[in-house]
Amino acid sequence: MTLANLLSESQIVPSMVSGERWEAIAELVDCLVKAGKIDQKDRDNVLDSIRQREETMSTGIGFGIAIPHASSDKVDEVIAAFGRSVKGIQFDSLDGQPVFFIVLFVVPKDQFQTHLRTLAAIAKFLNDKAVRDDLANAANQAAILRVFESRSPRG
Repeated sequence: MTLANLLSESQIVPSMVSGERWEAIAELVDCLVKAGKIDQKDRDNVLDSIRQREETMSTGIGFGIAIPHASSDKVDEVIAAFGRSVKGIQFDSLDGQPVFFIVLFVVPKDQFQTHLRTLAAIAKFLNDKAVRDDLANAANQAAILRVFESRSPRG
């Protein structure tokens, strides 16, 4: 699995509307509903799972990055959405700075190792300043997806 395998153009929000953490998380969950990755009837359940995880400690990890995530019995495979904010989102980040890139993912319940591997892969990927620069400069969803495809390690 590569990060690019988790995303499609319909799972990318190139210009997020939200200005704060909870709105941004809901915006990306709604993106996954619209993309057919989460059933509409399961939206609130998945959102609650992510909110519970987020309330234990912000997933704003610094460098303008947030990785909200959770496990849920409402998904059968790892699903993800990517959001980019031009103006920045207040996310209660570890460094106190706004977030510009959000990768939200949901893993099936009881897949702890998959959860950890996915989180580590996303953090490592976005830790590269060149990747963040490429994502910031990508013109649209297709260009953002190409950054994930060209820069994701194979494995």
